[in-house]
Amino acid sequence: MIEIFTDGASRGNPGPGGYGVILRWGPHVKELSAGFRKTTNNRMELLAVIVGLEAITKPGIPITIYSDSKYVVDAVEKRWVFGWQKKGFAGKANGDLWARFLRIYAKHNVKFVWVRGHAGHPENERCDELAVAAALSPNLPADEGFESGMFNSK
Repeated sequence: MIEIFTDGASRGNPGPGGYGVILRWGPHVKELSAGFRKTTNNRMELLAVIVGLEAITKPGIPITIYSDSKYVVDAVEKRWVFGWQKKGFAGKANGDLWARFLRIYAKHNVKFVWVRGHAGHPENERCDELAVAAALSPNLPADEGFESGMFNSK
């Protein structure tokens, strides 16, 4: 089984933001992070999950994703995102990322576990450090989906 730990951060909402991801498969551990000059916390939480899943090249392996984002976990576990998809994400923020998420999600056997943020969970704390450091990096690129305004209804 693969474990993916994720977190997103923004310095202001919107503001500079970043995500942090830890991938763990047995003894193997990989960290991923990136930042953007203007984005939102929810976009970074969701993008962390997407990037983690996109890093897995073998489909069908059981994956557990640990996230402190109720926005992401509830949207998937309560199946809201599938209703949003049927309506073309009309009136929903982050439709670009939700569509990207669903494309990669369909290739994997994914289970979500919500963890309380900033509560001492070691991997969640590390992902937060990665996300914040990425958000504070110089010369951040644009989050095109956010800055275009096209995918940020509501």
